[in-house]
Amino acid sequence: MYASIRTMLKRDAGQFLLGVFFVLALGISFPRVYATDEVQYYAWLRSIWFDHDVNFENEYRTFAELNPNSGIAESLLQPNRIRTKTNLYGNIAPIGSAILWAPWFIGTDILLRGVHVIGIGQHIPADGYSWPYQRAVSYSSALYACVGLLMVRRFTQRWVPPWHSTVSTLAFWLATPLVFYMTVQMPFAHANAFFVSALFVRSWLWQRDNPDRWEPWAAIGATLGGLCLVREQLILFAIIPVVSEGIRVWNMPSAYVSRLARSILHYVICTVAMIIVVSPQFLAYMVVNGQPTPASEVSNKLNWCSPHAMDTLIDFDPRPEPICGVVDEPVRIPAWSRGGLVWSPILVFGIVGLLMFARAHPSYGIPMVAAFILQIWLNGAFGTTWHLSGAFGFRRYIECTPFFVVGGAYLLQSFKQRHVTTLALVIVGMLVVWNIGLIINGTVFNSLTNVRRGLQWPELWEWQFTLPQRLWELGGKFFDRCRVLKNGC
Repeated sequence: MYASIRTMLKRDAGQFLLGVFFVLALGISFPRVYATDEVQYYAWLRSIWFDHDVNFENEYRTFAELNPNSGIAESLLQPNRIRTKTNLYGNIAPIGSAILWAPWFIGTDILLRGVHVIGIGQHIPADGYSWPYQRAVSYSSALYACVGLLMVRRFTQRWVPPWHSTVSTLAFWLATPLVFYMTVQMPFAHANAFFVSALFVRSWLWQRDNPDRWEPWAAIGATLGGLCLVREQLILFAIIPVVSEGIRVWNMPSAYVSRLARSILHYVICTVAMIIVVSPQFLAYMVVNGQPTPASEVSNKLNWCSPHAMDTLIDFDPRPEPICGVVDEPVRIPAWSRGGLVWSPILVFGIVGLLMFARAHPSYGIPMVAAFILQIWLNGAFGTTWHLSGAFGFRRYIECTPFFVVGGAYLLQSFKQRHVTTLALVIVGMLVVWNIGLIINGTVFNSLTNVRRGLQWPELWEWQFTLPQRLWELGGKFFDRCRVLKNGC
C-alpha cells in the first residue's frame, strides 16, 4: 500500500493532494436539500422519476414541512407562482443539474428498493425524500466539481509547471465560494456548472489542437448546450470559440479562406450539437410554463444596460449607474459588502494574472477575458437581485474559475525571486483561512444571517478574529451537525 502511495506521489503529487483535500472536505460536508433554489433543482428529478409528471406541488409542500424555516412555503407555494397556461407551480431552475444527478439518484433508488426486498433498511423510505436520495445528489455534485478541478489543473499545465497549476487550483477552490457550494449548499447548480464549464474549456482546447477535425466542434456544441442546461446565463461562454475563430482569421486570412467550406461545416456541427443537447430545456419550459421561454421571474428582472456591472466586483456605491436610467431601485445593502472581489480577494490575483496571460498568449487569453467580461455585464443586469443577498459570496462567478486558475498560475510562475513566491504562498494561505472563517461563521454560529446579508465592518473583523476563541468554547458541540442541518435532526 505504502509503495503504491509513493508511486502515486512521484507520478502526480498535485493530483494526490487535491484528492486528499477533497476527501477531507467531503467528510465535513452537509449533504441535504434544504431551501428554495435547491428544492427547485431537485424537484425536477424527484417529480419525473416518482410521479411521472412536472407537478411540483407535492415536492414543495413536503420540503416546506421538512424545513419550516427555509422560506419554501412563502416563496414557492404562493398563488402567483402558478402558471396560468398550465395551472402548475413554476420552477425557475434549469434541468441540467437534475440530468447530471439522474444516474446517482436512480441508482440509489434501485439499491434502496433492493435492500428493502431482502429485509434491510425498512425504516428508510424509498420515496425520493429520505437521506439516501439527498446524499446521492449532494455527493455527486461535489464529485463532478472535483473532476472539474482536476481537469482545470491539467489543462493549466499547458502554460505553467505542475506545481504552479496545483497551487492555483487549490487557491481558487478553497479561497472562494466554490468550496462552500461543494460542501455546504451542495445541491445548488454551481458545483455542476463549474464541472461543465471546465469540460467546455477542455473541449475548446481540444479544437485548438485539432483544427481540422469535426469531433472537437461537436464537443464544444454539446458542452455549450450543457452549460445552458445547468445555468442559462452560461450560454454566453459561446463567445470563447467565436473570438478564438476571429483571432485565427485575423492572423491567417488566406488559410481560412482556403478551408472555408470545412469551417462552415464545423460551425454547423457545433450548432446542431448545441441545439440537440439544450432542447430538453425548451421542452421543460413548454410543459411547465406553457411556452418555450424562461419564467417571467427570470426574464423580467433583466436590465440589459447592466446598471450594476462594476458593483458585482466592488460595490463601492450600490446605486445603479445613472446612464441606465434606473431611478426607483432601492439601495438594499451597504457599500463594500457584496462584490465578488470583496468576498474573495484572491480573485484580484486571478484577474491580474488572466490579463497578463492574455497579453502573452492572446489566442487563448483574449477569448477567456471576453467570456469573463460578458459574465460581469450579465450579472450586473439582474435588476435588484444583482447583489445576491442571502447567498454566501458572489456565487455567479464560480463558473469563471477555470479562467482564474489559469490567470493565478500564470501570475505565480512569473515570480522569479524565491522570497516573492514565498510571500505569495503566505497570502494565499491567509486568504484560504479567511474564507474558511467566513464559512464557519456563516454555518455554525448565529452570524449566518449577517454574513449572508453582507460583509459589514467592524462586525466582520470581530467575527473572524474571535473565531478561534469561540470554537474553543464551543468544544465538542462544533461537531453537532444539527446546528446547521435543518432536516434529519
